[in-house]
Amino acid sequence: MRIGLIADIHSNFIALEQVLSELQQEQVERLICLGDVVAEGPQPHEVLERLRELKCPVVIGNTDDWYLQPVPAGDEELREIVEWGLQQMTEADLDYLRSFPAVIEMELETDKTLLCYHGSPQSYRDVIASTTPGAEIRRMFAGTQAGIMVGGHTHVQMLRRHEQALLLNPGSVGLPGIGPEREDLPRNQDVHWAEYAILTLDNGHVSVDLRRTPLDVSAILHAGYASGMPNLASWVRYWHHPE
Repeated sequence: MRIGLIADIHSNFIALEQVLSELQQEQVERLICLGDVVAEGPQPHEVLERLRELKCPVVIGNTDDWYLQPVPAGDEELREIVEWGLQQMTEADLDYLRSFPAVIEMELETDKTLLCYHGSPQSYRDVIASTTPGAEIRRMFAGTQAGIMVGGHTHVQMLRRHEQALLLNPGSVGLPGIGPEREDLPRNQDVHWAEYAILTLDNGHVSVDLRRTPLDVSAILHAGYASGMPNLASWVRYWHHPE
């Protein structure tokens, strides 16, 4: 069994299509999205429509919830982007967002269980990094048990062992390396790729392939400029190459 894992698309439809094209060539049998589908990007409706067509499981991320309840106070630019995004969405898009669960548990072959979430099973805002202490991870996973645990949120690819479980983050499709501001997370300021992962289970063997694929940055910038999204400069700056 081969499972494609994607996360943190952030309304970047062009990056999503590039990743889906590669996953199709890899002939994955399942696709799972780990949240933060919309917000902070120029094509929220297109991304939601595409995922809805795929009928793949999607967990809710913290930025997805911005469209279902008031945006946290204090960031007027973000509020404007979210309000603009709501105007781009249909009622079907919002119904689809409301259907996202916080956690998905899936039985796999070889008697392994796959646990999917955004930040952690406790909160979509939790940060799990390569340096997160084991005691903190035990708190985040209290009451849950799975052989493979996958989440997003940090925009940083990660593979680590926690006790008997495998912890995996496929990175970000739409804004890799630009996630929660934490000292223990690396930062990227010249993004020109998309990230995802392929999880393979074969006769008791488990393998993980962390992927990074180059993107057409000019096409991404064109989509941004054509979208009419407010405060676009805060998004465009991540995609400019250095001179």
